[in-house]
Amino acid sequence: MVTVIPSLSKPISDKVDTYSVLFKELVDLQRELESIEPSYSELLQQLNVNHLPSAINMIHYLGLRQRDIRPLQRKLATVGLSSLGRTESHVLSSLQAMIVLLQHALGKQNDKPPLKENVDASMVNPARLKINTDNLLGHPPAQRNVRILVTLPGEAADEYELIKEMLLQGMDCARINCAHDTPAIWTRMIENIKLAKRETGRHCSILMDLGGPKLRTGEIALAPAVMKWRPVRNIFGKITSPARVWLHPETDIFCGSETTTFHLPIKDDFLVQAKVNNRIEFTDARGAHRVIQLVEQVGKGFWAESNQTSYLVPDVKLHLLQVPTSGHPRRVGTTGKVGELPPKPVTIRLQRGDSLILTRDPIDGCPAHFDENENLLSVASIACSSPEVFESVRPGERILLDDGKIGGVIRSVSPDKMQIEITHVRDGGEKLLADKGINLPDSQLELAGLTSLDIEHLEFVVRHADMVGLSFVRRPEDVILLQQHLKRLDAEKLGIVIKIETRAAFEQLPKILFALMRSSKVGIMIARGDLAVECGYERLAELQEEIMWLAESAHLPVIWATQVLEGLAKSGIPSRAEVTDAAMGERAECVMLNKGPHIIEAIQMLDNILQRMQGHQQKKSALLRRLHWQIDSRSFLE
Repeated sequence: MVTVIPSLSKPISDKVDTYSVLFKELVDLQRELESIEPSYSELLQQLNVNHLPSAINMIHYLGLRQRDIRPLQRKLATVGLSSLGRTESHVLSSLQAMIVLLQHALGKQNDKPPLKENVDASMVNPARLKINTDNLLGHPPAQRNVRILVTLPGEAADEYELIKEMLLQGMDCARINCAHDTPAIWTRMIENIKLAKRETGRHCSILMDLGGPKLRTGEIALAPAVMKWRPVRNIFGKITSPARVWLHPETDIFCGSETTTFHLPIKDDFLVQAKVNNRIEFTDARGAHRVIQLVEQVGKGFWAESNQTSYLVPDVKLHLLQVPTSGHPRRVGTTGKVGELPPKPVTIRLQRGDSLILTRDPIDGCPAHFDENENLLSVASIACSSPEVFESVRPGERILLDDGKIGGVIRSVSPDKMQIEITHVRDGGEKLLADKGINLPDSQLELAGLTSLDIEHLEFVVRHADMVGLSFVRRPEDVILLQQHLKRLDAEKLGIVIKIETRAAFEQLPKILFALMRSSKVGIMIARGDLAVECGYERLAELQEEIMWLAESAHLPVIWATQVLEGLAKSGIPSRAEVTDAAMGERAECVMLNKGPHIIEAIQMLDNILQRMQGHQQKKSALLRRLHWQIDSRSFLE
């Protein structure tokens, strides 16, 4: 049986009719896109001249994507023409190329081209994206096209070798988060970066992220100070290792191991009279008699071991026991006391169906209270860091806490509080802690794009950084506010990276990009953590694609961010899913890693992945590099 290719089996007259229909459809589409431009003329006049061609191309792309063009794509593919699937950076030139081909096929070579003959070639040149990327992020390393951005940990201020090793392993840009640490620490980080650049000869741009108007939970009330330790037991209850406790004079700075769980301050000079192999006995907070053994002395402190679960509070009396070679232990020296213990916040645990009060005033949070019969006396409460949101929220809107781990619906709002019904937590409930993020995806929030602290930090940023990151953008006015402050500080040439991490920012992204392109060096970070929380994890893959497409149409670089190789950076072991995610970052111009104890391994792996993938993928285009397999009919016949 012979298979006939349908398009080749058609009569010539049918082909001509198909070409004619397509020719008209493409010409009409091109004229429609061109007709959109005049309505944007006032807006275009406000842009940086270098971004003007890119903005016009974005207008054409938005016009193209206002319709479902899948039927047209199928018809174009049938006759072997481009399906418009990769036209982001050059919309009009793609249409023009297909129209010219159809002109030749229809014998219209002598007809006047239906498109503008004076289209500026630079307006549709995809190389504009590379130019804009190099201007913002610096030139890429010789062996890799996509840059690697790394969030610096606090210890980078004092560990020069860490910064140097990051650069040697592939870090191209360093991110300093102004929501953490202080200007003094940032200064030391920057000095280490500059020294490492001189010693390694590698380029490294500096991005400083402003904290932005992030909503967070307030402080939580403190519980009475209690320290509890217990030995480790196996499944049969047998002790496999004792609890290890560091005892030190109350006036001394704690100097035990960084992994120490328990460190017990002791008042006065009680430990001066102690020796290794002495024991300390006490009656703990439950009235239980307990003994711990001193096993090692370090400076003025002692390591001790305990085989008994113990609860201690301040001022518990301590008695030193000397253990002779024979006979019973006996008390020696003076009585000591436990010093001040750090209080811990009370636990607010929320279950589905619970109520939570979010307060306008900075009142310490507290859990729900019950009487002796388990009757509810008062619901749990916690403060919101930004009281102005109470003017914007409405009953029925969603609220998400702690990166979406806790979800609820606002049931009522008053000037000083809002009542929330908890609708989403994992089985067994979830703890709510202080300083956790609050997202209000349905609310039209009227928050300033820059906080007073951001404005204060900006004066440091413009003196030391190559780029400033604008966090929690919601509207074009947020970008314009930053640009106004940069002009005030005579820093209009500073690079700007806007972080797309709110639902409002995604919905207004074209307007935000027009505002952004008023500045010369600009880019976009897809901050996928909060974006997923606000828009829904099931939508994240779709949203990040659309953001990258729109950014490419404006020839703006994209930073692929949030939890890239996070398992590797934190634990030393990557998951299969995060390796695939890192490979997807090849379609961006930069990929960001967050800090972690294994950050060097994460940089090495990301560098390897990006180098391998750049031979296979360029933006949306699959590159047909030679495959590993070779065709040899003899091997198949063996």
